[in-house]
Amino acid sequence: MSRALAKYNRRRVAFIGGAAAVVLSGAVVAGSALAGEPSKGGGAQSTRTLADPGTISCPDVRSQLPAVPASARAEVDRNLSLLDTQVQEANTRLKNTVGQGGPHFVQNAILGPLKDKRVSTIDRIAIAIGRKGTKPQGLDALAPCALDQGGAGGSATATAAPTASATAAGQQAGGQAAGQQAAGSGAAGGSGAATGVGTISCPDVKSQLPAVPASARAEVDRNLSLLDTQVQEADTRLKNTVGQGGPHFVQNAILGPLKDKRVSTIDRIAIAIGRKGTKPQGLDSLAACTLTK
Repeated sequence: MSRALAKYNRRRVAFIGGAAAVVLSGAVVAGSALAGEPSKGGGAQSTRTLADPGTISCPDVRSQLPAVPASARAEVDRNLSLLDTQVQEANTRLKNTVGQGGPHFVQNAILGPLKDKRVSTIDRIAIAIGRKGTKPQGLDALAPCALDQGGAGGSATATAAPTASATAAGQQAGGQAAGQQAAGSGAAGGSGAATGVGTISCPDVKSQLPAVPASARAEVDRNLSLLDTQVQEADTRLKNTVGQGGPHFVQNAILGPLKDKRVSTIDRIAIAIGRKGTKPQGLDSLAACTLTK
């Protein structure tokens, strides 16, 4: 009887020990899973950090201006305020387009157009000051802005440090566009990714001008020639960027910046004519161009 009892106790001990081992093993596994949760959370946080688009910073124009004549103060202040608005709009667009386009999307679709707008606005400031004083020179150097990515390495241009998500999205979009071309899809779209890239067509400005005073002829002709050059450069860029960006690439990176340049150039033409004659009105409606297939 004592032998049978001893045998029973040994079996009982073995069973309890095995059960304890199973429970302990489960605890270890559960503990490992719990320990792994912060790692996953950290990865998500890292992804959000990489997707942070940063902010756009621009040189301060106000501090670089000479004394502003009283008669020009209102116009100068209005354009200084417009510079601030342009930067705010660009920052909003930067946040709303995270992950879009290729590695040069921010430069082509945001920083480039912003620079063109600033060139035009700064030029109006200089002209306003110059009417009753000495026109400041070299202010155009303050037009380019940069993408400040903060902890990601400080101020840098968008082409130097695109976000990881933007680069990945650009590679995917570029690969899809290239695949469509290789398949001979021939689909026509605003992205310029189709086989037939088309050409850029702009309204003729010269035919819409009034009589040009002799004293303004040289400046008007120079700016009319500049309008032609701008369209040629845009056409070249259109051909060199086939397949890049998303469905709005051509509008954002080519047609939009071209319109901004034309607005500035047409404005200079109107101002030149207005100095010795009647300044023509409504010429800005000729600034927008279209893509023709």
